[in-house]
Amino acid sequence: MPPLPKKKTSRSRVRRRRMHLTATVSSLVVCPQCRSPRLPHHVCPVCGTYRGREVLAIEHPGREAE
Repeated sequence: MPPLPKKKTSRSRVRRRRMHLTATVSSLVVCPQCRSPRLPHHVCPVCGTYRGREVLAIEHPGREAE
């Protein structure tokens, strides 16, 4: 049988230990081409551009391919 704690861990000690376990909001930047929010250092999911050049060919419904 493994060793067990002699005393109950207090709330303050538990909360101090778990202080870094919080959810973080991801940062977003504005795409310079279409002005939609996107993740930094990622291809824009709306227009498919990255650093000024088209990387993905995004097909928009109702629009013909150019």
